[in-house]
Amino acid sequence: MAAVPIEKPAAPQLSGVSLYSRFALAGAICCSITHGSLTPVDVVKTRIQLDPVTYNRGLIGGFRQVVAKEGAGALLTGAGPTFAGYFLQGAFKFGGYEFFKQQSINLIGLENASQYRTGVYLISSAFAEFFADIALCPLEATRIRLVSEPTYASGLVSGFSKMLSQEGVGAFYAGFGPILFKQVPYTMAKFVVYEKVAEAVYNVYPKKDMTDGMQTTVNLGSGLIAGFAAAIVSQPADTMLSKINKTKGLPGESTTSRLIKIAKELGLRGSYTGIGARLFMVGTLTAGQFAIYGDVKRILGCSAGIEIAK
Repeated sequence: MAAVPIEKPAAPQLSGVSLYSRFALAGAICCSITHGSLTPVDVVKTRIQLDPVTYNRGLIGGFRQVVAKEGAGALLTGAGPTFAGYFLQGAFKFGGYEFFKQQSINLIGLENASQYRTGVYLISSAFAEFFADIALCPLEATRIRLVSEPTYASGLVSGFSKMLSQEGVGAFYAGFGPILFKQVPYTMAKFVVYEKVAEAVYNVYPKKDMTDGMQTTVNLGSGLIAGFAAAIVSQPADTMLSKINKTKGLPGESTTSRLIKIAKELGLRGSYTGIGARLFMVGTLTAGQFAIYGDVKRILGCSAGIEIAK
């Protein structure tokens, strides 16, 4: 008598905190690794934005100038706040994006969410980024101060403590307006372009027929294109953010008036100072983020995500 094969029970379907905590962890890992590894590029980009007269030789020339003046170690200035800040931001951004996509499905139904998915992508990413920036802003302010003033403090903890004691909590959120102005359009462009490019690829080469390696390649390519789009959209606000965090405002001067003054000083051309370095940086890190995010989700058993593409 032939043995009857025993079917393995299906893996339990993840939901709620168990599911979204995995999305958040995958997002935290992908953002902290990619942003942290590009700290040297970010140092040079920030120097070019803050002092274009001195750092006027492009990305490669900027590397040489920083190393010549301050040593190779200066290229890692702000690495601590970068890792910590983007770990938190990545958790809220990617976890929040998946969460708000699911809320859209709950609100309007799967069929409508799928039909109007571009709007769902835009709204979900905007809400996710808003909450992510609340977590990121204090650490980003500390990073920019450390990069713009190398002698300000020795690292994350001392720099954070010094800003808090000397300037108060408000100093950490002086750049909250511009960081929203930069990050919300950036994230909206990043996610919607990624989703659209990946969807176009999977329409030709079905995802179910792809190996894990091929899916990672799709994530890389889609992320690269998304990164270029996001960099162009958000570059003016990125420059303004660097400027507003470089120095303290005048007594009684509001953040809004500082932003208006900086915008007038920069002009359109000035606001795109350092765009070459930022295209390289954002394209690379966005490609890496989506590739790592997809791989970590697969390891954690939540590879599908909240999908509404047709």
